[in-house]
Amino acid sequence: MSGIAGILNLDGAPVDRRLLQRMTEFMAFRGPDALEIWSDGAVGLGHAMLRTSCEAERERLPTSLDGQAWITADARLDGRAELIEKLQTCGRSGLDSASDAELLLHSYHAWGDACVEHLLGDFAFILWDAARRRLFCARDHLGAKPFYYARVGASLILSNTLDCVRVHPEVPDRLNELAIADFLLFTYNQDPATTTFADVLRLPPAHSLTCADGTLRSNRYWTLPVEDVIRYRQRSEYVEHFLQLLRVGVADRLRTNRVSVQMSGGLDSTSVAAMAKQVLASRGEPFDLRAFTVDYRGLLKDEEVHYARIVAQKLGISMHLLPGTNGAPYKGWDQPELHTPEPSHEPLLVLQYEQFWQMAENSRLALSGDGGDVVLFGQSWPYLSGLWKQRQFLRLAAEVGAYIASHGRLPPLLGGFRTRVKRWLGQPENLPEYPAWLDRGLEERLDLRARWEELNRTPAPVHPFRPRAYQVLASGFWTSVFESQDPGVTRVPVEVQRPYFDLRLVRFLLRLPPVPWCADKELLRVAMQGVLPEQVRCRPKSPLAGEPVVELWRRKPCHAETLLAGTPELTCYVDPRRLSPVQPERDPESVWLALRPISLSLWLRTTRNLQYKKYPEEGNEGIQSVDPEKTLSHAATGRVRKSC
Repeated sequence: MSGIAGILNLDGAPVDRRLLQRMTEFMAFRGPDALEIWSDGAVGLGHAMLRTSCEAERERLPTSLDGQAWITADARLDGRAELIEKLQTCGRSGLDSASDAELLLHSYHAWGDACVEHLLGDFAFILWDAARRRLFCARDHLGAKPFYYARVGASLILSNTLDCVRVHPEVPDRLNELAIADFLLFTYNQDPATTTFADVLRLPPAHSLTCADGTLRSNRYWTLPVEDVIRYRQRSEYVEHFLQLLRVGVADRLRTNRVSVQMSGGLDSTSVAAMAKQVLASRGEPFDLRAFTVDYRGLLKDEEVHYARIVAQKLGISMHLLPGTNGAPYKGWDQPELHTPEPSHEPLLVLQYEQFWQMAENSRLALSGDGGDVVLFGQSWPYLSGLWKQRQFLRLAAEVGAYIASHGRLPPLLGGFRTRVKRWLGQPENLPEYPAWLDRGLEERLDLRARWEELNRTPAPVHPFRPRAYQVLASGFWTSVFESQDPGVTRVPVEVQRPYFDLRLVRFLLRLPPVPWCADKELLRVAMQGVLPEQVRCRPKSPLAGEPVVELWRRKPCHAETLLAGTPELTCYVDPRRLSPVQPERDPESVWLALRPISLSLWLRTTRNLQYKKYPEEGNEGIQSVDPEKTLSHAATGRVRKSC
């Protein structure tokens, strides 16, 4: 969505408006509709607007309600009616036509820092309270919106775009070797408060940031709750509640009549597409809903196109195929517009971004079924064993018996049963392969093997009957996925939104009795009866019949030595003498592990070549610069649709 930036000079020096404007202009690739800045003495805010809703056509940021509290925000607030009702009880008025940014300001005026406790949705914002000479910032609960900041010298620099922070001339380019080690070990940084750059910090999800009197404080305002299981009298009540929440979650994200859907042939994305069709049709206005499906036929035995087409025909929506075969690993790696702010282990990045561009031709909003596997796919063993420990034998017998009666088999004992048996037998857990090619000095200095073993162990359960779902949601994995698909990384002005990560839906689904509702996605299958075609509704979960990267490497092998050459700084992290050839005939996990040094090598090389602080007009001819007027988005501006 939109780009935001801020500068606060802690010594009281006036903000350099030219620098603030440069930082804002740098984000034009993600916010091409309007670039605006505001400053007052030692503070300045910038905003690069990407309008993804009809009401945003009149919106301008930065903005203020009273000339005292100013905000720049990248925000979509959910549950607006409920929030407005709460604000009205606090004496706030004129709210019905308020933008999301204005509702954030009203919330701050009503509740101060506690405003974040009343918000739902995806947001990152910077708010300056002139009366209190105080900065207040926040990031949403699950980290759908990024937020970065750096304190250097007497300045605090903030943005939802990492490279925008690096535009500031005082922000060093020093690398964070632990973050890079984490990339090599796990493919993403395990510390939610740091980035790959030592002097640029990340505000973790569900955190606020304040700065007053030169003191910077980060505070966690929310933790995913562990709540009791829901007990309804009738099975239909579970289904009705689920459909109501899914509908609201989709509707809150549909503020435009032109929408793309990332749709495979599976249940999660097709259910989102079906609900989007229902919501748009119920409004009685013309709309354009299109499905986009990645096509791996010719590379793999891929049935997704077949099943996705059946759904598209049932829903009466158009379907567009996104090519998944006409590429090669690391194709286009040296193009500046494909450079990611942090290391990315995505060898087919050029294909992924081209898919985003094809969706952007239709709409600035793309719905995704991401998260369905996390919150809908269940674990029987922790739940059933919990009933046994609580001596709820009648309920245990009734629920297992009912499942057997309706399905003709026992519920799948997923969720720790095998791990527990191994522990009882004294057998070690199956850990992934440890990279033998790490630089020994780095390994010893950071004690990486101990870190790898600790973070790969199955953690002690926090949630009594949905431990895996809770652990995944509380980890940094999905946050890293959200950030990797943010326009600040892809440089494509299209917003991916994921209804299955709606907080209201997540909390409900984590309270479901896993038997029967989370066994093989029982709840979703029942809810989609009559909505999705039976071939899809009853289709077993079917992963791809192979790894596209592995298959493409097999068909179009790259010269790994060439990709690794020319990056002498790689030896700070990797011992090249210990590297093994990429062998696509091995298991996919081994291939992905062997590719990590290549991904890092290419990122280090392009990072060295791209200078964000130096421009040719300043006497730096010969240095490849990131020019906002020459990024891929500006080169293809005609491909981007308006929001309405």
